[in-house]
Amino acid sequence: MTSRGTILPPPLRRVALALVVLVCGVCGVYAGRASLARTAAQEPDFSRAGEEAIRTLRALVRIDTSNPPGNETLAAEHVQSVLDEADISSKILALDPTRGNLVARLEGNGSKRPLLLMAHTDVVGVERADWTVDPFGGVIRGGHLYGRGASDDKGQLAAMVQVMLLLHRGQVPLARDVILLAESGEEGTTEVGIDFMVERHWDEIDAEFALNEGGQMTESGGTIETVSIATTEKVPWRGIKLIAHGTAGHGSAPRLDNPVVRLAAAVAKVGTYQSPMRLNETTRAYLNRLAATSPPDVAFRYRNLENPRLSASIQDQLREADIGVNSMLRTSISPNIISGGFRRNVIPTEAEAELDVRALPDEDLDQFLTTLRELIDDPAVELTAPTGMRPAAPPSSLDSELFNALERVQQQMFPEAVTLPTMLVAATDSAQIRAKGVQAYGVGMIRNNMSGVHGTDERISIEGLALFVEYLYRVVVEIAGAD
Repeated sequence: MTSRGTILPPPLRRVALALVVLVCGVCGVYAGRASLARTAAQEPDFSRAGEEAIRTLRALVRIDTSNPPGNETLAAEHVQSVLDEADISSKILALDPTRGNLVARLEGNGSKRPLLLMAHTDVVGVERADWTVDPFGGVIRGGHLYGRGASDDKGQLAAMVQVMLLLHRGQVPLARDVILLAESGEEGTTEVGIDFMVERHWDEIDAEFALNEGGQMTESGGTIETVSIATTEKVPWRGIKLIAHGTAGHGSAPRLDNPVVRLAAAVAKVGTYQSPMRLNETTRAYLNRLAATSPPDVAFRYRNLENPRLSASIQDQLREADIGVNSMLRTSISPNIISGGFRRNVIPTEAEAELDVRALPDEDLDQFLTTLRELIDDPAVELTAPTGMRPAAPPSSLDSELFNALERVQQQMFPEAVTLPTMLVAATDSAQIRAKGVQAYGVGMIRNNMSGVHGTDERISIEGLALFVEYLYRVVVEIAGAD
């Protein structure tokens, strides 16, 4: 690192860190100087660690764990073999033998409760024809490793495995147990993964704090600009449908109760509707910090969102030009699937649309459904309740020991960057962990333009993975290391 937060080769970063430790030791202003000195004294070779993490990731990408069907046990067994070589014991626990979850633990002195590192082993499917490389080949090209799961979430898993190896090899004294969980089923079948672990094996993963996917770093010109930490996330309400009912008939004689027409009108109403904006601790802090680093016109919008005179027009601007932030501020609704009819000349009896609803953690489901029914205002259109969803839980604190450690390490490594507490608009297994009272935080590596996540040519930066290993290691030592 440098005073400008530029990404330097690992040897220079180690020299720079040593200087920071020396200066801070003299001036006495660094709150965590004892733990930082301990980290520097046991400084790993992060360049070599990054190379090892890439090898682990490449092997994981080559194991096809597309969900469905999953087959995550194959990935868990590979991770187990890597840990076995380092004499780190682990176990595989499974509801379905083909869909195992791996747990490994490095024991601390017990003076503090454990830290959980978690990453999922399943991936979404691919449309191979759209890829420029084999999605399960682990191809390295142009400084990136390509493959399904490289960014979501096998890269995170490879980094966490590497941190476990570094802690164990360096014999880093720990105040907390550090637990690794490689869980299955995150991409839509949580009953075999995090739900199974929470319900059947909570004692294996019970922790005070957890680090999971959900965050990211952004960079420009080789300089890290933001480090986003997910402290909460929206709740996916699956299976909410609009079902229009009507009378079957011949297409040559149009009917007023044609369900396709009634459904189209209902979808139009729902699609143009926007739920009220509601900020919480995380989103308010996110906007305040983001405003401090944004161009003047953008900062003005963020700072005046709650201004009664300007709020409506600013929200309209965000809806058009800043859809990520706009979604973060409210329960969002997106009609994504629509179907009806089976022949061109037959009026069907039903037509339906499925809504993708991502709710704020404190959204009232019954009131939300009542609002939509009143908006649609058509007795021929049925609105169904969700069939399943992740649990809602309060946001993790912005003033916890772990969040403070995340921010301190950002300041050490990337002093010109800003840590942004973020409401994740997607969903992760942190929901189940937070619901059990664990303070969970989403972290992540450099990810500009989402790096093909759930899309084509998914990839991660090789240099970015090594940097993330270093960042994650320093955070873990900061929060779990013994004085």
